[in-house]
Amino acid sequence: MNRYIETFTKVTIHPLFWALIAIGVLTAHFKELLVLFGIVLVHELGHGLAAAHFRWRIKRIQLLPFGGVAELEEHGNKPLKEECIVVLAGPLQHIWMGLAVYGLYTGGWISEASYSFFMWNNMTIFFFNLLPIWPLDGGKLVLNIYSAFVPFLQAHRLTLLTSGACFLGLTVAALLWNASNVTMWIVVIFLAVSLYLEWKQRQYIFVRFLLERYYGKKRDIEKLTLINANANDPLYTVFMQFRRGYKHSVVIKGKERQQYTLDENELLYAYFTEKRISSSIGELIS
Repeated sequence: MNRYIETFTKVTIHPLFWALIAIGVLTAHFKELLVLFGIVLVHELGHGLAAAHFRWRIKRIQLLPFGGVAELEEHGNKPLKEECIVVLAGPLQHIWMGLAVYGLYTGGWISEASYSFFMWNNMTIFFFNLLPIWPLDGGKLVLNIYSAFVPFLQAHRLTLLTSGACFLGLTVAALLWNASNVTMWIVVIFLAVSLYLEWKQRQYIFVRFLLERYYGKKRDIEKLTLINANANDPLYTVFMQFRRGYKHSVVIKGKERQQYTLDENELLYAYFTEKRISSSIGELIS
């Protein structure tokens, strides 16, 4: 099957969206709901089609009332440039949609009420998804920015800390602005649960990152960096210095000023294949 067509088969609807559909039917706002559904669908298909272009493995594209989540079978080892394009491909859809609807409005094809409703929801979803909170698009961009300067594990932790601070700001703003807005609190709860689960699973996510480097599809890596380590350093300590977009050579200081160099694959092989989880770097060269 064509990888672009296959993207459409990955679309699913989150239970929150089904609840919104039920509310729309009961309150006779089904037309407005279809507009909202269309905006969210095009946004997420933007992510999905961009991922398909780079031949990423797409698990599913889940639609939420305020956006969606494109779940990918990738674990932090794709080029940062590609990931930025995939992340931005969602928000960029709002620009052409807004221009298209503006053209329909000025041409007299739609009413002012329909135009205002669409533009409000289109821009709200656009700006909301750019908030620097995980797992929104803005949060993923923050991870990319941190990953360009620090190791993956540190970048992931900094992203969650940044997201947590921004989430607290959003919650305070929600309390001050409109504390009785049920939809807003559903969004807040969703973000709180997502952040909690991401933080709880951070070590598992890091292990997936390492597994992808070892078992995943090998790519040409443009940059090479050295990691200086002592012979008694545990393997996991060295892994904590692994960065996205880099191939690592580990330089070990031995006795009598001797130095040994190991490729990162040798460390990953010892850790995952030989199960030398508690070994030190020195044990690999002894």
